Amino acid sequence: MSDCLNQLIASASQQYSARFGNSPHWIVGAPGRVNLIGEHIDYNDGFVLPMGIDRYCVIAAGPAAGESARIYSTSTGEEVTIHLAAPRRHSARGHWSNYVTGVVSGYCQIEEMRPDAFNALVASSVPIGGGLSSSASLEVAVATLIESMTGMSLAPKSKALLCQRAEHEFAGVPCGIMDQFASVMCEADHLMLLDCLSQTIEQIPFADPDVSVLIINSNVKHELVGSEYAERRRQCETAARALGVASLRNATLDQLEGNRKEIGSVEFRRARHAIGEIARTRDAASATKDGNWQQVGELMQASHESLRDDYEVSCPELDLLVELAQDIGVEGGIFGSRMTGGGFGGCTVSLVKASKIDDVAQAITERYQHKTKVVPKVMTSRPARGAHVVKSSGPCRSAVVA
Repeated sequence: MSDCLNQLIASASQQYSARFGNSPHWIVGAPGRVNLIGEHIDYNDGFVLPMGIDRYCVIAAGPAAGESARIYSTSTGEEVTIHLAAPRRHSARGHWSNYVTGVVSGYCQIEEMRPDAFNALVASSVPIGGGLSSSASLEVAVATLIESMTGMSLAPKSKALLCQRAEHEFAGVPCGIMDQFASVMCEADHLMLLDCLSQTIEQIPFADPDVSVLIINSNVKHELVGSEYAERRRQCETAARALGVASLRNATLDQLEGNRKEIGSVEFRRARHAIGEIARTRDAASATKDGNWQQVGELMQASHESLRDDYEVSCPELDLLVELAQDIGVEGGIFGSRMTGGGFGGCTVSLVKASKIDDVAQAITERYQHKTKVVPKVMTSRPARGAHVVKSSGPCRSAVVA
């Protein structure tokens, strides 16, 4: 367990005790994720290649009297009460508690997994609005907590899908499956190749000590509850219908080009990104297995250009960070760089020689700050462990619910 996670766990435990007057009975954690390649592809039934990052959502909790859950967020300084008999979404669109309530509601509908009253404190080191799945880490942490409290567990896939439904139905975000699957099932020192059509996973070893992942937060925040994400999804669905396929996973670039006149220019470009990105992701997984980091970097670079030009989800700050990485290049230690996450702000992810990572981070930080007057937030991460229980004083019995 990393020092960063240990410190977050200790802080959450102390703050829980100070707020609720007793020691937590349960502590759980779920990571954010960074997607090395395969952006805006999960809802197109393609392949994605994320990894867990060493930034977690940690929840400390204990039993309480009554029939409600009191949940305090250290990030917002706000406490909400969820009535377990009939969980209701918050009236404010995009409110953080809707991610929590949606998951609680999902488990309450499974009779044997409905939790008793509890108090909980949520602490997170996953940047909000950075495209690193702060919402999925919160959802999955809540799910892991409920399973620890009840002593019963859903199968990992079912758990991830329940969290995805919570985001759809309570937060109003039509997200794909990648974020929740990654937070639940990523493994340390592995990338997770997820086939979003079959929902099968292949763990790709990422154990080369000479290569690290550098994540740079532009400190430009985006909001996926907005219309842009849903619009891109609708455009892809429109293109798929025009091509006569169930999803763009089933289309080829030749097929797309052959039907160019029947597809609107915007939908054509959206589909060109999706089809090309699916191929790039599979190639990147193969190159990672071979340790061909230069090829992985080239594919990441092509991914960013497609997201910028065809999918139009980048922004000047993200483009600048990628350009600065390109200027440094392989000789300076960077194999490749791209925006990651939903877009319109957030982070870039770069594949960097471990021996050069401090120099690279400093150079990009200084140049970005000089041009934008904004200080970016820099983090490095090895592929981190998925959701897990840190402490449990819950029931000893356990079962898996299909």
